[in-house]
Amino acid sequence: MSDAPHHAEPGPHAGPELHVALVGYGKGGEVFHAPIIDAVPGLRLSAVVTSDPGRRAAAEARYPGVTVYPTPADLWADAGRYEIAVVTTPNHTHAPLARAALEAGLSVVVDKPFALTADEARELTETAERLERVLTVYQNRRWDADYLTLWRLVEEGALGRVHRFESRFERWRPEAKGTWRDSGSAADGAGVLYDLGPHLIDQAVNLFGPVVSVYAEVDALRPGVRADDDVFLALTHERGTRSHLWMSALSAQNGPRFRVLGDAAAYTSHGLDGQEDRLGAGERPDARDWGVVPEEAWGTLGADGDVRRVPSARGAYPEFYAAVRDAVGEGEPLPVDPHEVIHGLEIIEAARRSAGTGAVVPLRRG
Repeated sequence: MSDAPHHAEPGPHAGPELHVALVGYGKGGEVFHAPIIDAVPGLRLSAVVTSDPGRRAAAEARYPGVTVYPTPADLWADAGRYEIAVVTTPNHTHAPLARAALEAGLSVVVDKPFALTADEARELTETAERLERVLTVYQNRRWDADYLTLWRLVEEGALGRVHRFESRFERWRPEAKGTWRDSGSAADGAGVLYDLGPHLIDQAVNLFGPVVSVYAEVDALRPGVRADDDVFLALTHERGTRSHLWMSALSAQNGPRFRVLGDAAAYTSHGLDGQEDRLGAGERPDARDWGVVPEEAWGTLGADGDVRRVPSARGAYPEFYAAVRDAVGEGEPLPVDPHEVIHGLEIIEAARRSAGTGAVVPLRRG
């Protein structure tokens, strides 16, 4: 296992206030980034980049006093007003915009996928190191309640030696929406492998270590869809654990979110972390009950005939941005090290090769 998900207290903060510019105000920016940035003490959502009049109005209404720039170039020209840029734009623009933000003198958070290739991610990481700027990746699913619960169980040895990790992000969207995620190509970073894959792969690698081989089935099943909408990955970890990962937009009945088999017990959980729905409903993530999972939604631990519900850890998306604040303002460790995420991109590239040939693709490490 890697180190535990970085914990940074999002409560009262005595350090300087850092000004954040959010590049992109689609669903990712509006739902997954802006409310959390706004709720973390020591951070101020000071700017948004969007050329869409409706999104501009929405940002100004929810965050009075925010400066809205029509293009990233306008922000870079005014970069001295800010300390942090958050890039949450279409996938193929992540690396170019992150590089431009670094060169403008800003620390940078990049939404997943970090880049479209491992080489592109390495170059971006080297740029940040050369410029001595903070660069991190928004792998927020490390702070999902079920993942934090599973992390604790594995660390405590409650499952014994884990031999199989099953993980799913499945949805029922039989009719495509016609967005770039559906109509684009792999070269654009479209499809579920780039959308959901980085989360599933990141969780597997952080739990069970580096991957030595990849087998993949990658399909576009819905009419009129160019991008993959149904993917299965089989990963073999260096330690021997096998991860089976499913991601789909065409799942009429969803399987368990996690099913984890060890030689002492198994753990099973259902449903997605509730933080996403609450953010989508417009709730602020500093609510007193934020991340609390009701008992009826807890996962189960044990063997058939002797199974018990396990209290769920509390979901904690704000801890990511509290850690960003501390990394930029105080030199504390990054919440997500880019070097960790590069291996995930190597796995996605291997999955593309495997799907094209039907063969298991080995990965070299080091």
